[in-house]
Amino acid sequence: MNKESFSNTVVLDRIQKSTDIWTEEKWQEFSSHFLEEHQGIKIQLLCKRLLDITLATIAILLFLPVLLVIALAIKLTSPGPILFCQERLGRLGKPFVIYKFRTMVDGAIHIGAGLDTFKGDPRITPIGKFLREYHLDELPQLFNILRGDMSLVGPRPLLVSTLETYTNEQKRRLLMPSGLTAWEAVNGGLDNTLDERIKLDVWYVDHWNFWLDIVIILRTIPVVLRKEGVYQKHSNLFVATQKLNQEI
Repeated sequence: MNKESFSNTVVLDRIQKSTDIWTEEKWQEFSSHFLEEHQGIKIQLLCKRLLDITLATIAILLFLPVLLVIALAIKLTSPGPILFCQERLGRLGKPFVIYKFRTMVDGAIHIGAGLDTFKGDPRITPIGKFLREYHLDELPQLFNILRGDMSLVGPRPLLVSTLETYTNEQKRRLLMPSGLTAWEAVNGGLDNTLDERIKLDVWYVDHWNFWLDIVIILRTIPVVLRKEGVYQKHSNLFVATQKLNQEI
């Protein structure tokens, strides 16, 4: 174990002494230690934010006609709201509302598999299937990036209910801003297990630098075009599908 890893472990153990529910003070303590251990990272984080604002603004202007066409297609083909809005956790466990184009029937999270989705999920609309395959449903998150809720690159935004299941080691993925794309997304995405994805996120945090984000952005393009890692793999897909078909 190197000096940095040992130091991180000491801080993690000290933070965990009283409770697994981290207060804002605990998050700030862990964040301060992280910044101290990564000399020069503050300047790189500033560059990261400037890149986020620049590219997100350009992307919104370029994709504005596409955004409008998608919104109209959803409205005309499926009853319910155009956007799916949900509370997620970003950097240091800070909650925010994430925006996505709705790709499933209205109220889908209360049907069958709930928040989980899989290939062939009958809750997914025809338009939604196309949007998911090319990650077009994620485009509204460009506005999350402009608001400062997210970054272009970082661990994917965390479900609020998931945090309580995380170990302190896994919580390290929340030391960086949540991203539209991620290191795990260009290394298998949902083809990996949840534990594998979390490990990839933690690796990203431990090894982060500005140029790693550039590499991930460039690698995201072929991943999207090849429709890789779109759906989670389940061992009980047949049972889940049968249940959903009965409920829809």
